Amino acid sequence: MAATEPDYLHDAREFRRFQRVPVKLFGRYMLESRREFPCQTVEMSPGDMMLFAPVKAQIGEKVVVYLDQIGRFAGVTMRQSESGFALTMNLPPAKRDRLADQLTWFANRESCSLPDGRRHERIVPLMPRTLIRLPNGQEFLAKIRDVSLSGVGIETAARPTTGEQIMIGSTAAVVVRHFEGGIGAEFERPFTPGGLDESTRL
Repeated sequence: MAATEPDYLHDAREFRRFQRVPVKLFGRYMLESRREFPCQTVEMSPGDMMLFAPVKAQIGEKVVVYLDQIGRFAGVTMRQSESGFALTMNLPPAKRDRLADQLTWFANRESCSLPDGRRHERIVPLMPRTLIRLPNGQEFLAKIRDVSLSGVGIETAARPTTGEQIMIGSTAAVVVRHFEGGIGAEFERPFTPGGLDESTRL
């Protein structure tokens, strides 16, 4: 009986049909060891991404990537480069289509040097005060430190656990990290490119 090939080799061939675009997005990634490091995308498609990363993942290793502007992605490392590694992602059709639209917007922004591109990375809202509601009904006053298309940094006394679903105003989100004096959360439904500015209220 012929040996079954590793899934990541099948994925690598399957996703070559997606067109990669040069795009610079910043974020963090987590290896199977649970260690986290900062990263930057070099190229990305709806099926894979190439990362500039200080610590390389091993071929076949599962990696979780959180990109500031477009959210969380899970994938499998398919190859290493001198400065990082590439991974494949098997996304649901809806998320894949949304990512294709976002990448098209980012690619057009870079080629046309659109002036509003930079302000969509992290925005400080004009009205930063908001209310956080936890699943148990507890409510806390909070201040939005900054917001992006995919998530938000909030100064608050609340300490919900990582992975917990919360409401920020009327916007559903999931807690993804803690920092001194607050939390970072990822929106369950990210904003579309161009759909967020300083006047947006969550």
